[in-house]
Amino acid sequence: MAVAKPIVSISPYVRHVPQGIELEEIETIAQNASEMLVNVRESMLAPHPRKRAPVFTTSQVASLCRIDRKKVNYYWEKPDLQLPQGTVLPRTREFTLAEAREWVTKVGPFPKRPPGVKGKKIAIGNFKGGVSKTTTAETLAQGLSLFGRSVLLVDLDPQASLSALNGILADSEVSEDQTILPLIYGEQSSLEYAVQPTYWDGIDLIPASAALFSAEFFLPFKQSKDRGFKFWDVLNTGLEPLLDKYDVVIIDTPPALSYVTINAFMAADGLIVPTPPSALDYASSTQFWSLFTDLARSMKTIVPDLNKRFDFIHVLLAKVDASQAATHAVREWINRTYERLVLPIEIPTTTVTQSASTEFGTVYDISKYEGSNKTYQRAREAYDRFAEMIDQEIFALWSAELEAR
Repeated sequence: MAVAKPIVSISPYVRHVPQGIELEEIETIAQNASEMLVNVRESMLAPHPRKRAPVFTTSQVASLCRIDRKKVNYYWEKPDLQLPQGTVLPRTREFTLAEAREWVTKVGPFPKRPPGVKGKKIAIGNFKGGVSKTTTAETLAQGLSLFGRSVLLVDLDPQASLSALNGILADSEVSEDQTILPLIYGEQSSLEYAVQPTYWDGIDLIPASAALFSAEFFLPFKQSKDRGFKFWDVLNTGLEPLLDKYDVVIIDTPPALSYVTINAFMAADGLIVPTPPSALDYASSTQFWSLFTDLARSMKTIVPDLNKRFDFIHVLLAKVDASQAATHAVREWINRTYERLVLPIEIPTTTVTQSASTEFGTVYDISKYEGSNKTYQRAREAYDRFAEMIDQEIFALWSAELEAR
């Protein structure tokens, strides 16, 4: 009697054996990605391969200065103020960003930094990517600049997203000597060498590149060889000479607890932690604070007399999508967890912010929004309120320093 052969079934999920990739082939992938990014940027920003700052109408300048539209006519006829006249158009005038900022400085209600006090350093941190950390850094800088502040952005993330938001591609346009690395290596004592202007009047930048990964090896190596070396204080020392020039230094950190991140936190006067109200981001944020606690304990062990105090730590609800059913519940978790640390401001997710990000920009980069003005105003007002609250806190800190003398 013949024995039936067993039927060998092949799972329908097994279509083919995946193609292996040698380690050396990663370079080809990286090169293709870099070339595509260049093409995407140039197509998005066409016909101008470089980013251009927005322009402002007379009404917008009046709004920035917190004055009535009619008062603009009154002020520009006062020769003693020497205010920019803008460019005359058929039905209005158009002002460049630099001109608008000059109006804000001369006519706006924002008090200047008192003589004798230094600029404040703010780190934007979270150990999870995709939480709007870089966008928070950029929009805060832009918002503060529209209050007349002089701002320095410091990009510490090897992914260099903050540099890209300023129209600079790390792979092709940033050398190692233009980053913080010469300071890390001890070749420079001040970061002044790395500062470069941006397309946005009032904002300068210290860019990043993938080469920053090497700092994670050099700093612990140097510490092991030199017990007197303060690996956590390198960035702080390099920024110190710049604090007379800038009102605010905003530091964008890598999404990890690294040696560079430690430098940023130890240098910062204030810390802002963007946290979207989603369950996964909330869970990740608890790890951030846990690791941050471990860091604090380790630093006190290494340096028992270390006296580090933040002027403020804020949790910022970012990428808030009110249409999501879980948003309300997670918002409550965040408020109950962090209480007074949570800012009374939420940054919404809108079509405005989404379209701006695809063009390597922010809501502040938009001169005229083509969609719903109501949607644009909702997004813009949230960032304006955020920047104004931080600006008020910074000025209060300056005032307190003067009173304490």
